[in-house]
Amino acid sequence: MTTETTAVAPTAAPQSAGSQITKALGGNFRQYGMMIALGALIVLFEILTKGLFLQPRNVTSLLVQNGYVLILAIGMVMVIIAGHIDLSVGSVCAFVGATVAMSMQLWHLPWPLAILLGMALGILVGLWQGYWVAYVGIPAFIVTLAGMLLFRGLDLMILNAESIVVPEDFQKIANGYLPEIGGPGMPYHLITVILTVIAIAAVVWFELRNRADLKKYGMPQSPLWTSVTKIVVVGAVIGLFGMLLASYKGIPVVGLILFGLVLIYTFVTQRTVLGRHIYAVGGNSNAARLSGVDTRRVSLFVMVNMGLLAGIAGMVFTAYLNAANPKDGTGFELDAIAAVFVGGAAVAGGVGKVSGAMIGGFVMGVLNLGLANLSVDSNWIQIIKGLVLLAAVAFDVLSKVRGKPSFIGMIMNAFSRNASVTADQSPVRADEAPGQSAVQNVASSHQDDVPEGIDSKVSATDSPAYGSEHE
Repeated sequence: MTTETTAVAPTAAPQSAGSQITKALGGNFRQYGMMIALGALIVLFEILTKGLFLQPRNVTSLLVQNGYVLILAIGMVMVIIAGHIDLSVGSVCAFVGATVAMSMQLWHLPWPLAILLGMALGILVGLWQGYWVAYVGIPAFIVTLAGMLLFRGLDLMILNAESIVVPEDFQKIANGYLPEIGGPGMPYHLITVILTVIAIAAVVWFELRNRADLKKYGMPQSPLWTSVTKIVVVGAVIGLFGMLLASYKGIPVVGLILFGLVLIYTFVTQRTVLGRHIYAVGGNSNAARLSGVDTRRVSLFVMVNMGLLAGIAGMVFTAYLNAANPKDGTGFELDAIAAVFVGGAAVAGGVGKVSGAMIGGFVMGVLNLGLANLSVDSNWIQIIKGLVLLAAVAFDVLSKVRGKPSFIGMIMNAFSRNASVTADQSPVRADEAPGQSAVQNVASSHQDDVPEGIDSKVSATDSPAYGSEHE
C-alpha cells in the first residue's frame, strides 16, 4: 500500500493592516512620524501654556517669524539631496538684504525693481559658488565656508556698522496680509476662508485623481478607507490652521510666498526629469554619470537655486525687521540645515522631500515659540534645539544599521506576523504547492533591507531607478 505525502504550503495571506498603511503613506514613515511629533509638541505646549499657544495671533507669528527659515529650507533640502551642503546662506541673506536696502535708500530704486535686483544678485552668488563646486571640483563645504566669510565681509562693508531702513511698501512682504473683502464686522477673513476651502478641495481632488490613475493603468490601490482617512486628517489640519489665521488678520503675504514656493519645488523634485536627476546624483554620483546624467549641471543648478532662495529669504527677513542690520543672517544656515535633517533628509544625500523640510522647519519653530511662551531662557532653547537635531539624525542613522531591523520595520513585521496567524493553513499537495525562486528566498531573508517604498516582490528590472524617498 502506498501513501501520498502531502505538505502544508503557505497560501497568500491577506494584506495586513500594516502593509495597507505603508502603501497609503507612500512607503515612508519617517516623515509621517515627524508629523505626529509636531502634533504632539503643539498639544504639549497648548496644555503647558493653558490655551495660549494656539491663539490666532500666535499661529500667525509662527508663520511670519519662521518664513525666512522655511524658504531657506526649500533650497537646502535640494542641496543636501544632491550630496552637498551650503554654509553661506546666512551671509548671502545678509548681503542681499543690505544691497537691496541700500539700492532703495541711496539709489532711490522702486521696491519692485529692488526685489528683482535682490533675486538677480542671489543667482549670481549661486553661479559663483556653483562654478567652483561643479566645474572645479572643490567640495561644497569648503566653497560655501569661504563664501560665508566673503559675503559677510561684503555685508559689513555695505552697512558700515549702521542700519538702513527700508520703505513701508517693501516691509509688507513680511509684515503685510492679504486684503479684506466683505466689509467690516466679518468674524473671519473671507479670502483666507475661501483659500482654505480651495486647499481642502485640492487635497480631495489629488487623492481621487491618484486613485483613478492607479485604476486606469491596472496598478494596485490601497483600500478606500486609507484614502478617506488621509483626506479627513489632512483636511482637518488645513481647516484648523486656516480658520485660526482667518480669525486674526488672514494669511500673511510671506505665507502666500511660501505656499507658492512649496508647490513649485514639490513639483520640480517629484514630477520632473531634473528632480529625478537630483536624487540620482545624491544617491550615487558615479552611477548617475555613467547613466548619462550631467552631474556637473545638476550640482550647478542646486547651488544657483540655493543662492536665489537665499536672496529671497534675505529680503523677507529685512522686510520683517524693517531695516538691514549688520548682524542679520547670523545662524540662518544652521536653522535651515536643522530643519532639513529633522524633516527626514539623509546625511549621505539622495533622500529628502520639500514637505519634510517644511515639517522640520515647523518643528523647530514650534519649539522656539512654545519655549518662549513658557519664558524659558534663550540659552536653554538653544540646548533643547541641539538635542532635538541630534536625536533626529541619530534615529535616522541607527535605524539603518546594516543587518538590524529599523524601528518601523519591527512594527511592520509585528503586523505581518499577526496577520499570518489568521491565514488559511489548509493542506496542499506538495506537487501543487508553488515553488519559491532563489531571488524570493534572498528577498525574504533580507526583507527589512529593502528600501522604503519599494515592493520586495518586484524584480530588479522593475524597481525604481532612484531613491526610495522619490515618488
